[in-house]
Amino acid sequence: MELGLHVGIRQQISPQLMYSLKLLQYTTLELEQEMKEKLEDNPLLEEVLDEEDKDQEEPREREALEVKTPEEKVDAEPDQLKIDEGNIDWDAYIKDGMNHQLDSREEFEKKEEQDILEREGKSSMTLDQALLEQFHLLEITEKDREIGEYLIGNLEEDGLLKISAEYVATELNMEMDEIESVLKIIQTLEPTGVGARSIQECLILQLQGMDQGDTLAAELVSEHWEDVRNRRIAAIKKIIKAPMEEIQHALKVISGLNPHPGLAISDDSVIPIYPDLVVEKIDGEYIVLLNDRHLPRLRISRAYHNILSKGANSSESARQFVRQKLNDANWFVNSIEQRRSTMTKVMKYIVEAQSGFLDNGVAHLRPMILQDVADNVGVHAATVSRVTQGKYVQTPRGVFPLKFFFDGTIHQDGGTTLATKSVKDRLAQLIREEDHAAPVSDDGLMKMLQSEGMQIKRRTVAKYRDQLGIPVARMRKEI
Repeated sequence: MELGLHVGIRQQISPQLMYSLKLLQYTTLELEQEMKEKLEDNPLLEEVLDEEDKDQEEPREREALEVKTPEEKVDAEPDQLKIDEGNIDWDAYIKDGMNHQLDSREEFEKKEEQDILEREGKSSMTLDQALLEQFHLLEITEKDREIGEYLIGNLEEDGLLKISAEYVATELNMEMDEIESVLKIIQTLEPTGVGARSIQECLILQLQGMDQGDTLAAELVSEHWEDVRNRRIAAIKKIIKAPMEEIQHALKVISGLNPHPGLAISDDSVIPIYPDLVVEKIDGEYIVLLNDRHLPRLRISRAYHNILSKGANSSESARQFVRQKLNDANWFVNSIEQRRSTMTKVMKYIVEAQSGFLDNGVAHLRPMILQDVADNVGVHAATVSRVTQGKYVQTPRGVFPLKFFFDGTIHQDGGTTLATKSVKDRLAQLIREEDHAAPVSDDGLMKMLQSEGMQIKRRTVAKYRDQLGIPVARMRKEI
């Protein structure tokens, strides 16, 4: 093996740039958390508490921030820095800074602990907990209690029992009739329908709970389930000797039942959407605002002026520590400003390009890709992707994820294009307006869209219909 020198050029991203890109991808709530952590970690960062402090300190704050790069600021000549009379007690300064950080961290941890307790206190009950709470109030034997807890623990999220009674009897080494007996008890608990072994049984339990166990609806579910499930109305009319009005009423009752009762009880917490940007229409013009008014306002502490000066009573290692913290603080403040600027530019172009949507709705949504924004804003497409990732905007038409504005295209006659969401919106509208007694097939929907100039195929219509959660024509048919 030979050793040698090789000369080459390799592009390398600095840690500071990587961190700036990371901040760009943060949502506003994530950035708020990052800012709080930086305030605790870096004594050279401080928060502007109110407008009065901001007005008083603005000239010196601007002096601290009007530096092209952190390195230029660190390497400034000592005689350019303001020096107080006397020396700085570096040990006292560090001790005071550390005490401040400890106090802040203790306060933060105390608040976190309180938040956890509040979340636990407000957490919703799971299906298992709700059923066990009811089950333990019943007067039953210890053996039945063991069987019941096992059955409840094996229920699916929707409340149905997918394992067989034979399996449970084998696992618990008990008789089948004992398992069936306890299962019937569980099926009397709320929500009605839990413990059923199929959707058919679940609906029958709900009808029985409504005192409709001997009605036409119960007969249809128990004896003609496949015809009901597949909406074979002609077959039902042929078999059932009942007036059409009664059949129609029975099917309406069945459609109002819940095939997944367990989902009514869930421990999934609702996560509120916090818009990162706001678009408002003022005097006929759309204005883009960053929704960051609640974020801390940061500035660089001026205490480092004295510590880095020749008159400061501090060692070189201490001065190096301050230089590093100053460097980090400058990078953080500059990265936040860069993030704000980039997000605003990207959103302004989106608003300009999608003004038709903001004025008139989804039908006027314009096809757009990340590269379109990148070319017009003057950044890389990957940067636009980071800006739009996980962020939301509040508009006069509602709150939307930024990714909403980027979609596929459908070609039209004449060479124009439509956004996929516009085509889906039109498809949903056609289905809403159809004759419910004779729904339009996918082939018919395709021809209707093609007559409006859209170059679309039947399989694309079927795909969009599925994505909209709309069943096939046969399942949409009403008597």
